[in-house]
Amino acid sequence: MSKVDLHIHSTVSDGRLTPAEIVNKSAEIGLTTIAIADHDSSDGIVPALITAKAYPQLKVIPCVEISTDVPNGEVHVLGYFIDYTDHKLAAALSRMRNSRRKRALGMIAKLGNLGMHIDWGRVQEIAGSGSIGRPHIAQALLEKGYIATLKEAFTEYIGRDRPAYVERAKMTPVEAVELILQANGLPVLAHPFTVNDPETMVIELKAAGLVGIEAYYKDYTVDEINELVNLADRHNLIATGGSDYHGLDTSTETMIGGADVPIESAEQLIALAEQRALKLAGP
Repeated sequence: MSKVDLHIHSTVSDGRLTPAEIVNKSAEIGLTTIAIADHDSSDGIVPALITAKAYPQLKVIPCVEISTDVPNGEVHVLGYFIDYTDHKLAAALSRMRNSRRKRALGMIAKLGNLGMHIDWGRVQEIAGSGSIGRPHIAQALLEKGYIATLKEAFTEYIGRDRPAYVERAKMTPVEAVELILQANGLPVLAHPFTVNDPETMVIELKAAGLVGIEAYYKDYTVDEINELVNLADRHNLIATGGSDYHGLDTSTETMIGGADVPIESAEQLIALAEQRALKLAGP
């Protein structure tokens, strides 16, 4: 069990646990540093920081995961130590969440054309107060018996290039890096192997201000982790990592703290944040 998990999702986006529950669980299992990195939303940061006041041994890093688009794929950029009170950041994230809602409606319509009828109201109930995402649609499909596993929803229907997939408005990876920097955050490339050529992407984003890449990522193999650590070293970047925990399928999912992230990853991020005098304290 690692003491560090820098990539966790809550009910604010498409996770199962609230920010407070994540903090409580992380403290219970002995973690020392976490980041709740919800998709296109910073709304979970304040509740997490407030809950963390009861656990002086646990540091919660303000974070967001921004979805961006490239030809034939997606690139996600994590923003650590963002100023979550920044109005321009809030406005940009709000536009992204509205786009998620429109995409979800489009996917439900396509699923209906395939004879798989799920109710928009039920998808909203599953999402709760969080930003609606594909995992919520997958859960609704599972409840209706259209699929046997949540993974099947993505591989057969709502994953990229699948029959019910719908694109949504996204910014470019460079724009995401720039938005995070404008909000006084530290941009890190998430799960780099979703990109066909990670090094080319790293070079482009490093020029824009990227400070790290996610190398110690849930089910990456030792060889894949070593490849990414070497990539980070070549470009003088911090190698971070996390479980990408959502809590949607606990039978197969990497649990909080389940990715073997070295404590040095968190220490290097924190040191860089201190060097740049970024927002380190809670509300």
